[in-house]
Amino acid sequence: MGRRPPGALLFVRYAFAPNELGYCGPSDSQELLGYGAAGVVDRGLAALARQFDGAWPYLELIAGAVGISDPLDHRVVEAYWVGNSLLDQVGITALGNSMEQRLRCRTGHQFSLIADSVRAGGVPHHSFHVFGVYPWVGLLSNDRIAHQALEVLDRCRIRWGKVDSVTGDQVLVRSQPLTWDGRNLVLGEPVVESARRAVDGSGFVDRIGPGDWVSLHWDWICDRLGPRQLADLRRYSLRQLKITNDEMAHPDRATVLEQ
Repeated sequence: MGRRPPGALLFVRYAFAPNELGYCGPSDSQELLGYGAAGVVDRGLAALARQFDGAWPYLELIAGAVGISDPLDHRVVEAYWVGNSLLDQVGITALGNSMEQRLRCRTGHQFSLIADSVRAGGVPHHSFHVFGVYPWVGLLSNDRIAHQALEVLDRCRIRWGKVDSVTGDQVLVRSQPLTWDGRNLVLGEPVVESARRAVDGSGFVDRIGPGDWVSLHWDWICDRLGPRQLADLRRYSLRQLKITNDEMAHPDRATVLEQ
């Protein structure tokens, strides 16, 4: 695995893809790309990270709950995007209070589902935000946009895959897509997808090759995964999927999701 990057650079690796698409963070994604490619960490990068109003509060929550002063500490950043033992040290009360302060007024009737996800064992992992906070799960029952909703959920989650081949900036990765059978979200059979590891030669992860396990966000290779990281990403992702599926199995909760 080699030497781990500073937490701020790890954040860039995972946050760049949605920033480039214009979904979150500062307006100039090239600035973020430049920091990540150059490996530079300074106050400017920290200021950019704070502009991710979806991810940043989770980093603050995790850091505060475990007594780490810097939300961009590598352990904290890894906990949110990939998963590690810090997540299980953030109690239900801390996560619940954070959701209450941030989201009750913004989510209306859907807040009860967010609260249910917390009580069911949700933790401040990116998968919790994707499946428990974003509205896309509730749109799966709408035949007109179900395909789009499933695609967004699949691409927005941090997924894992095994590298088949590398050609320049492009990487072929074998991964399990998210599927929807009308009742449950499950991981399907592995398929080969194309992802990017760089933009015109500028990227964050060098020396990857066939057989390596990597993490992906949208169409971007975020990082090379070691055995522990791979196991944690799987565990926390599947844990949240189970919570979400259990919520959809209850008719009263499903009704709220559809509204």
